[in-house]
Amino acid sequence: MRFGVLGPLAVWTDAGAPVRVPEAKVRTLLAVLLTRPGEPVSVDRLIDALWGDRPPRNPLGTLQARVSQLRKALEDGEPGGRSLVASRPPGYALDAAPEAVDAARFAAALGREAADPLARKRLLGDALALWRGPAFADFADAEFARAAIIELEEGRLVALERHARARLELGEHAAVAAELAAPAARHPLREPLHALHLRALHLAGRQGEAFAGYHALRERLAEELGADPGPELAELHRSMLAEGPAPPPRPAPRLPAALDELIGREDAVQRGRALLAGHRLVTLTGPGGVGKTRLAVEIASRSMADHPDGVWMVELTAPGDVAEQVARALGLREESGGAPLAEALRGRRALLVLDNCEHVLEPVAELAGRLLADAPGLRVLATSREPLGIAGERLEAVPPLDLPGHETAPDALRESSAVRLFVARAAAAAPGFALDAGTAPWIAAICRRLDGVPLALELAATRVRALGARELAARLDDRFRVLAG
Repeated sequence: MRFGVLGPLAVWTDAGAPVRVPEAKVRTLLAVLLTRPGEPVSVDRLIDALWGDRPPRNPLGTLQARVSQLRKALEDGEPGGRSLVASRPPGYALDAAPEAVDAARFAAALGREAADPLARKRLLGDALALWRGPAFADFADAEFARAAIIELEEGRLVALERHARARLELGEHAAVAAELAAPAARHPLREPLHALHLRALHLAGRQGEAFAGYHALRERLAEELGADPGPELAELHRSMLAEGPAPPPRPAPRLPAALDELIGREDAVQRGRALLAGHRLVTLTGPGGVGKTRLAVEIASRSMADHPDGVWMVELTAPGDVAEQVARALGLREESGGAPLAEALRGRRALLVLDNCEHVLEPVAELAGRLLADAPGLRVLATSREPLGIAGERLEAVPPLDLPGHETAPDALRESSAVRLFVARAAAAAPGFALDAGTAPWIAAICRRLDGVPLALELAATRVRALGARELAARLDDRFRVLAG
């Protein structure tokens, strides 16, 4: 069961279905317990939060009745939910795992570090996406929630600032300037937030607004706090004066975020990174569905530090002008046979990932050769069923995942990356599914029948919820109809 306090109080089953917690006092009880999930809250504090200075005649008995109501609501939502509300001296505790509470997941993400700006952007973006509104929104005026609200809202601002800083490093100046306008207005005296907003305005070419914003903030600080701008703002002002008009923004990096863990490809990722370090054009080859695109995304993501001036991925799935598609991914207009592209990439240590090149093999080969010649710091990672066939290309074949041997014991099967991928995706599609003595023979048969091809395994895993492993294995005699149905 999952709990939400980053917005109105909410409860969901593990499958995502909402759980109704009726009656205001019962919801208040749950909210108090969620201010300290996993820790006991004293009976006295609970009674004070529920009734204040007007407690009922029998406060302890009435509290116990509300606890029973809460347990019943959680049990109705999901079997076993009753046990989450535990009696523990000096009161009661909500025994929810940290990952089951959105506020705890947010705090954990805020505490993690990432050197790479793209990784920071993703981490903090995911953390901010947990918010559905103000913390403990339906208890904003309650004394019991005040400290938790202050701490969470401060964390939200810190995450917003770190996220904006990472995006500025990635060149997203105009977008950051637009998105920080409202938070800066809501927090007129928060200097780090205003410094980021003013910097974004300046880098986006809006120097007049940046200088006007600085002077308005300086006056506001003097009037309301009797203080001058702090060192960060003062240094920003000096740097804006010294830099003058900002140069045109460079293209912002573009790399899709991975939606799930890459399984069974760690050696391939390391080989790919090593090849990119020694060669300017690397092409991942293999049949459709073998996982070339996902591997390329992982290699590129882990190579961000090696390409500090940008990483872009272009999905060449549609016919048309290849140069135009690449330019659009970089935020440019492609004219004059590729000159703006070469100009944008010249002098930069950058990586361009060209995906699905087999659809437009000849124009991709021509463009890649031209860009590599004009931009010495550029490297290209391509995925294709066929080689590009140009000078300097280094090929790396992507094989299927390794299959299980003849042994069908669960521990032996876990050594197979095909089995690990299938089990992970099946468990996501059908909560509770696991590799055990009952499912092991059928899982092994499925992986062998599908030749360890990742796309086929992932499609098959989605059928487990409806068919089960045994029925799925039996139906894979006609695997194309089963997987495409």
